[in-house]
Amino acid sequence: RVSFMNNQKPQKPTLSGQRFKTRKRDEKERFDPTQFQDCIIQGLTETGTDLEAVAKFLDASGAKLDYRRYAETLFDILVAGGMLAPGGTLADDMTRTNVCVFAAQEDLETMQAFAQVFNKLIRRYKYLEKGFEDEVKKLLLFLKGFSESERNKLAMLTGILLANGTLNASILNSLYNENLVKEGVSAAFAVKLFKSWINEKDINAVAVSLRKVNMDNRLMELFPANKQSVEHFSKYFTEAGLKELSEYVRNQQSIGARKELQKELQEQMSRGDPFKDIILYVKEEMKKNNISEQTVVTIIWSSVMSTVEWNKKEELVAEQAIKHLKQYSPLLAAFTTQGQSELTLLLKIQEYCYDNIHFMKAFQKIVVLFYKAEVLSEEPILKWYKDAHLAKGKSVFLEQMKKFVEWLKNAEEGKEQLNSYVE
Repeated sequence: RVSFMNNQKPQKPTLSGQRFKTRKRDEKERFDPTQFQDCIIQGLTETGTDLEAVAKFLDASGAKLDYRRYAETLFDILVAGGMLAPGGTLADDMTRTNVCVFAAQEDLETMQAFAQVFNKLIRRYKYLEKGFEDEVKKLLLFLKGFSESERNKLAMLTGILLANGTLNASILNSLYNENLVKEGVSAAFAVKLFKSWINEKDINAVAVSLRKVNMDNRLMELFPANKQSVEHFSKYFTEAGLKELSEYVRNQQSIGARKELQKELQEQMSRGDPFKDIILYVKEEMKKNNISEQTVVTIIWSSVMSTVEWNKKEELVAEQAIKHLKQYSPLLAAFTTQGQSELTLLLKIQEYCYDNIHFMKAFQKIVVLFYKAEVLSEEPILKWYKDAHLAKGKSVFLEQMKKFVEWLKNAEEGKEQLNSYVE
């Protein structure tokens, strides 16, 4: 037993020595990608510019070469023809190849063919996904080091790869680099990128991708702070032939302004601010953000209805609603100066009463209250009744309104009869 233990002792330093050697070798190879580069460039030189042959060569080489360790070198070569130094320049003494994106023709068809090479390579070696994403982020930061033609080709390629899902839209964060933005490089690059992206898909698909990475409201950051306006963005991209992108940004800005308005309104109401102050604030926001009265009246309605905890009993909720809405009717009246705004409000009330089952029987009472408070007038109510109502709960609401509509048409029974409708 003693002899056995003694035999084991000398082996310990040998084992740790082997592990140490392996680690040392790994470290040395990690920082010596020249041999890897030579192998790839030699193979690409042999395949020539036939991109199908290039894809096959890259597929086969992955079994022999360490793509995992040298992903950055591999992608540098495929894009720029050789390893890139910081800033995006190719070292003069390095071997290089013309079988790369930067040496190819500057047209969409050629970039689509190159996109296929990257797609096939990354599908075959899934572990390259992250390395490729990091590479593109780096290339975008190096844009100033490339020629205009090289930037254009990279922009087209990136747009295609974003469209087919090889790249995630989060890579666009690199374009918000202060120096690239200041010198106009980011905006010019974005034009080519979005053109090829929209060409492959459409603006709706682009919008979905941007929304997923919370970039749908950041596109104006492609310009310096003093030029970050919807007008400037719209003019720049419309003149570049991207009207759909301009309209998308304009719409996003409008949605943001509406959300902000609703949030502020609810805070003002919960504080109990005077209506005259609220009305002044809303009118300023309408003017500043070009928000229509129809949009504002729906925002006010939603805000008013969300400031209270409604009773769950149907027989009590109507009384509660009338009391609450009577208080806010001057606010709503300030933003129903057009027939279309009144009709919009009527449709919102119908929708709300249908979606909230306890309010089904309260619809007519609310409409009559608003008629008395001069929020709604005769003509829009009659139009709603005749042909402008929604399908939601139509038969129930039309039946509720029947007598009141008859009274409006005849208008003979006077104020006393009107009062009986809300009692």
